[in-house]
Amino acid sequence: MRAHSVVVVLYDGVQSLDVTGPVEVFAGAGAAAGRPGAYRVTTASLGGGPVRGLSGLRLLPDTDLADVGPVHTLLVPGGEGTEHPDGALVARIRELADRAERVVSVCTGAFLLAEAGLLAGRRATTHWAYCEALARRFPDIEVDPDPIHVRDGHIATSAGVTAGIDLALALVEEDLGRDTALLIARRLVVFLRRPGNQAQFSTQLAAQVAARQPLREVQRWIAEHPEADLSVEALAGRSALSPRHFARAFAAEVGVTPGRYVDGVRLEAARRLLEDTDDGIEEISRSCGYGTPEAMRRAFVRTLAAPPAEYRRRFRSSSDVRTSPDGGH
Repeated sequence: MRAHSVVVVLYDGVQSLDVTGPVEVFAGAGAAAGRPGAYRVTTASLGGGPVRGLSGLRLLPDTDLADVGPVHTLLVPGGEGTEHPDGALVARIRELADRAERVVSVCTGAFLLAEAGLLAGRRATTHWAYCEALARRFPDIEVDPDPIHVRDGHIATSAGVTAGIDLALALVEEDLGRDTALLIARRLVVFLRRPGNQAQFSTQLAAQVAARQPLREVQRWIAEHPEADLSVEALAGRSALSPRHFARAFAAEVGVTPGRYVDGVRLEAARRLLEDTDDGIEEISRSCGYGTPEAMRRAFVRTLAAPPAEYRRRFRSSSDVRTSPDGGH
């Protein structure tokens, strides 16, 4: 197998984690697969000189972007340097992308791809805080603010910082197989090897924390007891409010209705159990408040476009997966 050449573009103001996260994945994947030379990673800047990252960290590239030849994977990280990009940098990215088999951006690196005209007519994503700006500035791009990474043809874009690790792992899985991607994820102590269509936010991160203590306590109770009766009536009783008053107050302070919040918490609880345990689908559906495997299956298909058994398969190596007696399909 020939080595996959990965070229990482560096520039002043780059987000260093956008660089080092994917680089660690590619650098470790070959060794994890027993193929130390599977990836040849090169960092490059205009002129080949050192750059100063967003955090102040000084990065010394391997080479000049002008000297980079045909590349398998061109990786463009994000950072403040994307706000007013150097025209020569954009032009060189365009030239390299024309000869690359894959073009990848992390976080606001999508703006550099857009400036180079590489995302026109394509679906793409970036950090949630910059999706609106990307869509406004480049109306010919179909900007999807929800997923952590998006693949459209040979171009892949990802959300903020750690999503670049998820995308790099997805590319390793494509190149070297699922077991290798899972192994390097474990070595890097990545908590989740998330599929691209997973939302950028968890339910708890996406929602607001209620201002009033009784409602905050209800949020905590929901997270700790997904199997409980979490109807509006039951939750209202815990907050000492009428169901109508509770529903209005919760939606106003948390930003979503109680029902949607509960749905999100239960889905996340079920995902964690599928990823981290060998519990059967039926057992998980009960412990997460779904009641039946079919109810949980519908929730997974509706939100993650995959039934529970398929979702588990994506996160577990072939040696990890134990056939569940109830199937979970």
